[in-house]
Amino acid sequence: MGSKRGGGSGRSLSLKTNNKLRRQQMYVEDKREATKSRHEERHRRKKEEDKDPELRKERLARNQTMTIEKKRVWDEDADEDTLGAAVDLAQAKRRRLEQEEAELLRLEQGAEEKDDDDDADSMLGSDEEEEEDEEGDEDEEDSERVERIRRKRTQRDASLAPSVAASLAPSTTSTNMELTPASLARKFPNLFSDDPLPTPKVLITTSINATIHKEAQDIATLFPNSHYIPRSAHRHGHKYSVREICKFARNREFTAVVVINEDQKKPDRMTIVHLPEGPTLTYTISHYMPGKKIPGHGNPTNHYPELLLNNLRTSLGLLVGKSFHTLYPPQPEIQGRQVVTVHNQRDFIMIRRHRYVFRDKRATEKPVTSVEGEKIKGFEEIRVGLQALGPNLNVKLRRVDKGIGRAGSEGEDALQWEWKARMEKVRTRFNL
Repeated sequence: MGSKRGGGSGRSLSLKTNNKLRRQQMYVEDKREATKSRHEERHRRKKEEDKDPELRKERLARNQTMTIEKKRVWDEDADEDTLGAAVDLAQAKRRRLEQEEAELLRLEQGAEEKDDDDDADSMLGSDEEEEEDEEGDEDEEDSERVERIRRKRTQRDASLAPSVAASLAPSTTSTNMELTPASLARKFPNLFSDDPLPTPKVLITTSINATIHKEAQDIATLFPNSHYIPRSAHRHGHKYSVREICKFARNREFTAVVVINEDQKKPDRMTIVHLPEGPTLTYTISHYMPGKKIPGHGNPTNHYPELLLNNLRTSLGLLVGKSFHTLYPPQPEIQGRQVVTVHNQRDFIMIRRHRYVFRDKRATEKPVTSVEGEKIKGFEEIRVGLQALGPNLNVKLRRVDKGIGRAGSEGEDALQWEWKARMEKVRTRFNL
């Protein structure tokens, strides 16, 4: 077969020539011309946007990338108390506040109209006592309702409003635990309690006859005040079950038990049991990387780290966030400058540990800006550097049991939630 003469697949018809050198020269010229026109267009646009900043805002708003997270769908007419419902608690909170404000405004307007009608009736001298008694009862109910709504609004403005407003900012992904529904707190009183949480003390172990002792010890460094105890399957040893281990740990004032399972000599599953009465959350480990394999890693210290919970927006997400929250001391040791991030993205929970340091801003770096894009006063010349400490974990929630493990959960509501394949039929719907 002979070669096809007369041209390949170039950028345009002008590049189709049989002379290779001429074709290369034409390609360079065409690319230089395209780059020049693109730069001229950028300079022209920059001049126009400097004169009118609104053009830049419109262009940036128009060039937003549509990701799956931005296309996320929520369950319509779903109850936020249901553990598996995809309901944005922040939006539900905002809708309730708007409804309360509208109800308060309507009642106030009705009270004003009622006062005008009463003044007109007093001038006419009407003597309908029964109707007046009924109207008086209705007025008392309306006034009580107005007082109740005003009382709630006053309490919210005094305590919850700043944190709720901060958590509802459009560019933040931090989790606000104050949005927890009352039904979720009633289901899991061991986690959502008004009493101060005890100092966490975590017992970490593996499956029977495991070979991932180094990996389990590495994962144990993520949880402060943790103790690793390997499980043995020796023929002369007693093979303790998870329930027996939890009973042993409860008698010694442990607050949680973490069991690491393996598959093909790699960490495969992580089960977190909260003592003394549960719940039990089971995760699958889809990715594990020890800290020593991370390029440019640092060495962790024994300081209590700070905890960041990101992008947990549903009732199930808040349960996961509260589960991790109870594993870390409420008072971190700031001098260690260590932070553990639990970030949810498309129902995959990424657990990372870093050390941060404040440094001077380089000349090529942009200053720190607020949510509105404005420069923050006092931080123009300050930047934050991060150093990964490891280990890195990617986990996915598979099951939530009310008691201690599957065997320890009894009753009709023993299984609170379980992952099923049909849940991912719609790619834009997520559970957390």
